[in-house]
Amino acid sequence: MNFAQAIIQWQQQYGRQDLPWQLQRTPYRVWLSEVMLQQTQVATVIPYFVRFTERFSTVAELAAAQLDDLLTLWSGLGYYARCRHLQRAAQMVVSEFNGEFPATATALQRLPGVGRSTAAAILSLAFGHSAAILDGNVRRILCRYFAISGAVNHAATQQQLWQLAEDLLPPQQGDIYTQGVMDLGALICRRHTPLCSRCPLQSHCLAHTTDTVAAYPQAATRKERPQRHCYLLLIEQNQHYLLLQRPPSGIWGGLWSPPEWSPDLKQITAVEIWCQQKLGLNCTLQRQLPPITHDFTHFRLHLEPLLLQLKGGDLHHVKSTIKENGATLWYKCAPDSTAASPAVALPTPIKRLFAALANPPNSATGES
Repeated sequence: MNFAQAIIQWQQQYGRQDLPWQLQRTPYRVWLSEVMLQQTQVATVIPYFVRFTERFSTVAELAAAQLDDLLTLWSGLGYYARCRHLQRAAQMVVSEFNGEFPATATALQRLPGVGRSTAAAILSLAFGHSAAILDGNVRRILCRYFAISGAVNHAATQQQLWQLAEDLLPPQQGDIYTQGVMDLGALICRRHTPLCSRCPLQSHCLAHTTDTVAAYPQAATRKERPQRHCYLLLIEQNQHYLLLQRPPSGIWGGLWSPPEWSPDLKQITAVEIWCQQKLGLNCTLQRQLPPITHDFTHFRLHLEPLLLQLKGGDLHHVKSTIKENGATLWYKCAPDSTAASPAVALPTPIKRLFAALANPPNSATGES
């Protein structure tokens, strides 16, 4: 039994058959799931996928949605550029392909957020074509099976892996094979604690037969991660906090978060002057909160939250005085998440920060 036949047989017997996007398989649902699954685990994606498809059951509905609504549903899933690409791709499908997903790799790769591997997965799973994919699961299987040396992010290694993926592709049952190779990587040939005794490829896997499974794939070479620092300004009045909508591009693009301030870190008392000059707000610095560290793909962000009290003026009046470009709003922070308002897309660290502010450690016990 060859490589592909072993995976197809294993998939039919042990692979996942009841994922939400498998139960009602359409090009729209397959595309949506594949975009969500980029750099994200299946268990994390499932509730987001269900919420998205309940709200937007067709590509036309998704194309017509407000981006703010999409980002709110996406909030917490990370890599927010995917969400912006999602809507632009949906709009392209509606305007250029009459609402029908194209069934060629060239046309699919014209859609924002759809690369070579994602296009191949859509072709295989939605249209039944034989098309080679190379996601993290497949790379791991191939590196171990063939004992491929070289960091996985090196161009030569990538070229070798793509060639193997193409060579191993079966002429029929491409959809079963594609789902099978992804499932085998996720469930059996796992990054940590692989279950080699249950793998249908073990007898010919070079890493297994030489007892070097842990050595593959070789880690990608990484540069030292840059560090970025800034203050996060929590301007508060009556449990409402000022939020600014971030620019559409860049980190947390289109999401809502408190104003940021990046001065010399020794000049913390200058924040009141900055608020007056840049935001048109009279604020009093109350205290500094515990720092927050958040990792992005290419850098680490250090946030120093500062709690400031707004002096005078009601919320409606103050909103009209903001000098920063872009939309603003006042977010109500309440112990009961259902009482928080309005429902907007918040970055995960900001969401956790507001939850901590609304539910301080002593609030549950009544301690003072």
